Amino acid sequence: MKLSPLQIQKLTEKVFEVWKKQNVVIFKEDEKKAFSRALEAVKADYQRETQLEQDVNKMLDDLERTNSGEFQRYKMFPLLKQKLAKERKIVL
Repeated sequence: MKLSPLQIQKLTEKVFEVWKKQNVVIFKEDEKKAFSRALEAVKADYQRETQLEQDVNKMLDDLERTNSGEFQRYKMFPLLKQKLAKERKIVL
C-alpha cells in the first residue's frame, strides 16, 4: 500500500489518540517526544516493506526473463513477498 508522509503521520496520530482514550499507554517522557519516536518507527517499517516490494519485483523481473512462456507474475508476487518477509523477519 502506498502512503504519503502525511498519511503516515495521521495514522500514527490516530493510534496515539485511541491509546490515550483507552488508557493503554502512560508516557514517562514528553508525549511529543514519544510521538516523534513512534512516527520514525512507523516510517522505518514502511520503508522496509517498500524495499521488500522492490526486491520482490526485481526477483520477478529476473524470473520472467528466464521463464518467459508460462510465467504468472500476479501469482508469484504474494508468494515471493511472504517468503522474503519471513526470511528478513518483516511482519506484514
